[in-house]
Amino acid sequence: MDAAVYLIPAIIIVVFFLASAIKILREYERGVIFRLGRLIAAKGPGIILLIPVVDKMVKVSLRTLATEVPPQDVITRDNVSVKVNAVILFRVMDPRAAVVQVENFLFATSQIAQTTLRSVLGQVDLDELLSNREKINKEMQRAIAKQAEAERERRAKVIHAEGELQASEKLGQAAKVLAVEPTALQLRYLQTLAEIASEKNSTIIFPVPIDLIKMFLEKSGKA
Repeated sequence: MDAAVYLIPAIIIVVFFLASAIKILREYERGVIFRLGRLIAAKGPGIILLIPVVDKMVKVSLRTLATEVPPQDVITRDNVSVKVNAVILFRVMDPRAAVVQVENFLFATSQIAQTTLRSVLGQVDLDELLSNREKINKEMQRAIAKQAEAERERRAKVIHAEGELQASEKLGQAAKVLAVEPTALQLRYLQTLAEIASEKNSTIIFPVPIDLIKMFLEKSGKA
């Protein structure tokens, strides 16, 4: 009975520490880790291990966010008062900067959007504003498409780099095999000749025995 009295609180404490130490982040989430108040890194997605009490994590979403700009009373350049609202689309590119350098990046982005909206519309006339409405919409759509294209190019570069890394690892493994088995190099040489011969081209190939080249290289080295 006495053992059970001590065992139950111990189990509760262990469960509490595990719940506070293990965090799971989704694919679009990043966790900004602070250890004793100092920025450590931005981690995720997947399982994140934290030191209870010592580590604190702030989750940041990397998805594109849509925020409505409240209606703004704007005075155009020809002193006409108009009420304009808008929608802004943005996403976090650097989770660490979004948490450390800005107190509340959602509120800050909304305030910048409102200020920019009033500043831009205050420099045009009402007629110009009405006539350029379609042009502004097209420019916004073009900007969004450009951002999406840049993201696709970035992902393509990452995939290409990963392919180059995997290819270099396979080449390194092949080089180790060829170094251990010299006959494998001759077989690879003959396979290359067979592949070239199967193609329809006018290339003339003169096979030279590797042993003959090796003999000349050894003599040259001794000289």
